Amino acid sequence: MKLTLLDYPGKVACTVFLQGCNFRCPFCHNASLVRCDGDEMGVEEFIKFIKSRFGILDGVCVTGGEPTLFPELYDFIKEIKSIGYSVKLDTNGTNPEMLKRLIDDKLVDFVAMDIKNSPEKYPLTCGVDLNFENIRESIKLLSDSGIAFEFRTTVVKELHEDRDFEEIGKLISGAPRYFLQCFKDSGDILADGMSAPSDSDMRRYLAVVKKHIPSAKLRGID
Repeated sequence: MKLTLLDYPGKVACTVFLQGCNFRCPFCHNASLVRCDGDEMGVEEFIKFIKSRFGILDGVCVTGGEPTLFPELYDFIKEIKSIGYSVKLDTNGTNPEMLKRLIDDKLVDFVAMDIKNSPEKYPLTCGVDLNFENIRESIKLLSDSGIAFEFRTTVVKELHEDRDFEEIGKLISGAPRYFLQCFKDSGDILADGMSAPSDSDMRRYLAVVKKHIPSAKLRGID
């Protein structure tokens, strides 16, 4: 995405999508990226593009799929930073080792981490079994990092209910930025049968998490 004013708060940015993911969230809106059947762009071509746009753009969003799956991510972001860009990383939090390397070496300036659901319902929501301790570790890493970050949850009618947001609130209690965003069918969804909650449901869920995260907000709802 050659230009975005939305993906990186406070920055004029471009967004690069890395293919492949270790989750199979049924509501995923980038199914072609997860299945690795999207159009490809070479790294050299991408670097050439952002060099040509330096001064027009001031940030690069690295998203997916799940970017931290790839060992090459470190060097890829390092090259982006060497040009002079700020970097925002989107992640599901399953690779705290990579996240720690990037934070420790000051290669990311902003991280957005998805909180998929309450711990109990993570496997259902992600479509896979996982080590939830990696999620907890990534939450702690970000909370202790000193860099800008946010947590966010895409809310799906069939997957979320009030008690889930009580547990999410406890999990990330005190987070400086947490957003609830409503599921939208992009036309490139992994599974059928997913739908959006009502605006009234979203506001009720927000009230639940605000007990633990007073700064929590809805995204995409007035």
